[in-house]
Amino acid sequence: MRILNFGSLNYDYVYSLPHIVTLGETIASTKMEIFCGGKGLNQSIALAKAGANVYHAGMVGEDGQELCSVLAENGVDIQHVKQIDGKSGHAIIQVEESGQNSIVLFGGSNRRITKDYIDAILSQFEKGDYLLLQNEVNLVDYLIEQAYEKGLKIILNPSPYDQQLEKCDFNKIDTFLLNEVEGYQVTGKTEPEEILNEMLKKYPKASVVLTLGDKGARYGQSEKRYRQSSFKVDVVDTTAAGDTFTGFYLAEIMRGHEVQEALELAAKASAIAVGRAGAANSIPKLEELEA
Repeated sequence: MRILNFGSLNYDYVYSLPHIVTLGETIASTKMEIFCGGKGLNQSIALAKAGANVYHAGMVGEDGQELCSVLAENGVDIQHVKQIDGKSGHAIIQVEESGQNSIVLFGGSNRRITKDYIDAILSQFEKGDYLLLQNEVNLVDYLIEQAYEKGLKIILNPSPYDQQLEKCDFNKIDTFLLNEVEGYQVTGKTEPEEILNEMLKKYPKASVVLTLGDKGARYGQSEKRYRQSSFKVDVVDTTAAGDTFTGFYLAEIMRGHEVQEALELAAKASAIAVGRAGAANSIPKLEELEA
């Protein structure tokens, strides 16, 4: 059983600030760092560090060698990553002293995926394999359609939520992994219980994992409901918290563990990640959690 993560590869330009910049304000950054990131890269590394057999597909520009190297160094199979002309994607991330962040994305090569490329990659996977998607690459709707026809199990993290996702057939999704903001954007509901109920009402065949930051996470599938509390830590940077949760949760599910075990492991891994600076480099290894 394999998991293909068809996702973004970005350089993250991280600026440390007293507070997130407001409209019309100019503020001096106390520190600037560059990391390899993108929701796709972060989630692939989280999966690999959690012990999953993960393949990454996506595009990098002429400057993308370090992105590929970081994936490979962390145990991700990069045979399907393609280099094209132009710039790789990047993100400008503001991190305030409380650890909260604000992110501006430039798609770059992530938004130049083609249908021929998708077809070539999916032809190498088969029924029962997993496909993980976010919304930082183009043609997500086509990816869902083609993967569904092949019988892949489709996991969607609808982030960032925009009009591109409104073209997608969410009835073909097996698992949704989303936070409160994305939950509101999909359902129009604000309370966690209402979001979960509305998601399951609209997409009754799916399972839903709703992450709630320091309030933990909730799970729903059919009549099943589970809650997971967060683990309290000193917050340094929340950038890769959700991606870490996603990777460790899915890795546990793929190993055949129960949902509650997967939620607990994911919550522990996410707590470690927010206690560290950066994105991919903040994600712990499975051995750290076992210790």
